[in-house]
Amino acid sequence: MSETTGHAEVFTERPYNNLTVSANSIFIDDQMEFSETLTLIEILEEGERFYENWDMNFAKRLFTYFSFDERQIHKNLSKGKKSTFNVIFGLATRCALTMFDEPTTGMDAAVRKDFYRALLRDYLAYPRTMIISSHHLDEIEDLLEDVLLIDQGKKFLHLPIEEVQEYALGLTGKTAVIKQWVANKEVIFIRQAGEEQSYVVVRNDYISIEQVKKLGFEISTVNPSDLCVYLTSQTTGGIDDVFIEI
Repeated sequence: MSETTGHAEVFTERPYNNLTVSANSIFIDDQMEFSETLTLIEILEEGERFYENWDMNFAKRLFTYFSFDERQIHKNLSKGKKSTFNVIFGLATRCALTMFDEPTTGMDAAVRKDFYRALLRDYLAYPRTMIISSHHLDEIEDLLEDVLLIDQGKKFLHLPIEEVQEYALGLTGKTAVIKQWVANKEVIFIRQAGEEQSYVVVRNDYISIEQVKKLGFEISTVNPSDLCVYLTSQTTGGIDDVFIEI
């Protein structure tokens, strides 16, 4: 495996074939695999040998809480159990740079909730850089400090979560009035909300709440998860529009 294009630095160093970067960073994703010759507990023991800040006590407490058997083999675990073990490994490393790519794949709702709480508590106790890649922003919104939205492999938006939460407004009103009002506004999303009603999402730039109320519009917040979908959507309108005969 070799470098392809572009330039990246981690801890001010080139990461390719760099032991310092490897020992202080970890990438956990839903495709992560471990040796079939090692049991789960032996994998944790190998982690302790490699990662300087490894916390075996913490790893074993999580291991017991999520009901793992020390004799199990990673390959034989269910999808959800693999993901759970992987995040235990990732958290226990206490790496300065910890990256989770879709870490909760296959987990049930209760386990996902426990993982997010464990991640937040461990981050508060041992601050470090954590990057979480997820299509389920609604699940992790309360954990985030910044949101980086990538579309077509390029940076689309990078803002503090507070600014993302205030980025847009949703308005519902008479279609004719809506269309006239948005003529000079940055429209992010629009769809029919009834025979003569439309729902529109607009950039929240100095919009007068009093003015839109006078026009009879209903105002709603746009959560970050929906906003990201609207901003990167390759379609117009909503799925309900498919059922409207032209």
